[in-house]
Amino acid sequence: MAIEDDDKPRKKISHEIGQDLSLLSVEELTERIALLNGEITRLQEAATKKRASKDAANAIFKS
Repeated sequence: MAIEDDDKPRKKISHEIGQDLSLLSVEELTERIALLNGEITRLQEAATKKRASKDAANAIFKS
């Protein structure tokens, strides 16, 4: 019985900054771009929350 591609566990996508990209397919590059865009969004949201907390604390202590 042949195993379908959908049944195979997918390898977790990861990326190392500065990694050699020459051996990656267009699909793999596209997946990594999506991964990194998601991480950028997550980092921006975390920075926004931390900035808001810091601004709130500064407002309390400057009163």
